[in-house]
Amino acid sequence: MANFEEDPGYQYLRLTREQMAQDQSKPYDSKKNVWVPDEEEGYLEGIIKETKGDTVVVAVGGPGNEKTLKKDQVQEMNPPKFEKTEDMSNLSMLNDASVLHNLRARYKAMLIYTYSGLFCVVINPYKRLPIYTDSVARFYMGKRRTEMPPHLFAVSDEAYRNMLQDHECQSMLITGESGAGKTEN
Repeated sequence: MANFEEDPGYQYLRLTREQMAQDQSKPYDSKKNVWVPDEEEGYLEGIIKETKGDTVVVAVGGPGNEKTLKKDQVQEMNPPKFEKTEDMSNLSMLNDASVLHNLRARYKAMLIYTYSGLFCVVINPYKRLPIYTDSVARFYMGKRRTEMPPHLFAVSDEAYRNMLQDHECQSMLITGESGAGKTEN
């Protein structure tokens, strides 16, 4: 199989162009779209309806549902072009809500790998995905990290190539809670 997009694992590693276009087409106003703290969900999407001094009135979740909060309680939302971004270091608004939203949105799309600068964040899907096959590994061999979707194979191949090129030991630190899936990866 010469085309990575035809591999059964591809849908679990990168969005299609159509999916990206759909995600990136939602309405956005940098002065009004914000994240609002929520006890159950962490943060919810909101739209600022009114500003009064150091407080804002934000519409959350639908018509008639408004909250009045201090300005410093809401967090700025990223433009839609960053929806489900593969590397969170690219986010223009790097805040707790945006990081949580990106990881949650990617996880819901079964995109379990996400870069955060030099780090690769993995969220256990608690089911087997066809992303650990020989064919997927071959697609990552010899490629730069930026050429391919986030994956443990990209990190390990980069470490291997650096070891050969620089003649220096390389290491990877894999951390997580008990049962998080470290051994599975």
